[in-house]
Amino acid sequence: MTAFAPTSELRCPLCSHAELLPMPTDACVVFHRCSACGSLLRPKEGDCCVFCSYGSDRCPPVLQAECVSSCSRCA
Repeated sequence: MTAFAPTSELRCPLCSHAELLPMPTDACVVFHRCSACGSLLRPKEGDCCVFCSYGSDRCPPVLQAECVSSCSRCA
């Protein structure tokens, strides 16, 4: 049996490049370097991670309602 590995399409806000990336199920990813333009992505204010800010899906901790209390998407 294969373990569940959630993925999200992360889109760079500067160059619009999209990458399908695995998301950790037990942590928020606060930095990601765009593989196309090299920009360092950081979460928008009020979001816990780059997946919540720029991804096609929210991160697993948010989806499981275990995100940090400052995340605007937890509510």
